[in-house]
Amino acid sequence: MNTTFYSVKKKKHITIPVFIPELACPHQCVFCNQEKITGKKLYPDAKLVDEIVNKYSSTIVPDDEVELAFFGGNFTGIDIDEQVKFLSAANKYVKSGLLQGLRVSTRPDYISDEILDLLEKYNVKTIELGAQSMSDHVLNKAGRGHKVQDTIIAAEKIKERGISLGLQMMIGLPGDTHKTSIETAERIIELGADNTRIYPTLVIRDTYLEKLYQQGKYTPLSLEEAVSRTKEIYLMFEKAGVFVLRTGLHPSEGFTSGEELVAGPFFINFKELVMTDIWNDIFTKYFTKSDKKQDIKLYVNPAEFNFAVGYESKNKKWLGEKFRKVKFYPEPQLEGRDFLVVYC
Repeated sequence: MNTTFYSVKKKKHITIPVFIPELACPHQCVFCNQEKITGKKLYPDAKLVDEIVNKYSSTIVPDDEVELAFFGGNFTGIDIDEQVKFLSAANKYVKSGLLQGLRVSTRPDYISDEILDLLEKYNVKTIELGAQSMSDHVLNKAGRGHKVQDTIIAAEKIKERGISLGLQMMIGLPGDTHKTSIETAERIIELGADNTRIYPTLVIRDTYLEKLYQQGKYTPLSLEEAVSRTKEIYLMFEKAGVFVLRTGLHPSEGFTSGEELVAGPFFINFKELVMTDIWNDIFTKYFTKSDKKQDIKLYVNPAEFNFAVGYESKNKKWLGEKFRKVKFYPEPQLEGRDFLVVYC
């Protein structure tokens, strides 16, 4: 009998990033130095949109789902004429069919009906709000300059328009605890967020948080604490259907040399650490007994293969202490974190 496996190629989602650092941001949060994070110093011109789109265009194929995202600053706080210039420059690519929509990142207190009218006019399909925390105490200590109620009102307005809502959160901010981090995740779910980002707080050079750290008034999360807390929150979002766009800061967002980072749980493969721990919990519950006389073969979803094996083969090594030999195989018919075990 011949067996044939068929797989349907999913459309590739591409986000073209345009960084607009610290434009019109009315507050300097204790953790923030946008110049360090984005590596940008100059006020960008709208022509930058054309340059970046042209750079990416050669890699785009017809079936790709492509959006352009304005990141890095308080986009809806900049001068309206400047917003229109940026949005117009990007929207022409939506009209041509190269892009399927636009995404902007902004503050919760810079959302209004008038702003939403403008964004809708230029095909903004997703708005990400830097909620960071759903605790007024934490927001105040972080110097955010807005309250939880601002996030609630903005989120409701965005959802009413049928625009996709992103709510970013940070863990380990001054005043933040495991409890307030969990409560923030719960509130983000309740507000109907479609997607989120989980950022462990880092101490960046030339920020007020660095001063607090140097004075012994702030202690960042350890890498182990950050991974553990992120893992718990990630699973909460996953269960609720909130897509996690990113966990941890990406190297391209600033810390390529390490000179800007003073302290904190930064790790290039942060997500892999989180997913490795999720799989380790699964294996720990399933493999409760050891048998060094047996070999096992583990079949997993190809998308989860590296996570199942674990960062630096952590999970494979753990299983290797329980069984004589352990081998992993990708199996396209398995979904999510389902796995098949064959004992030999």
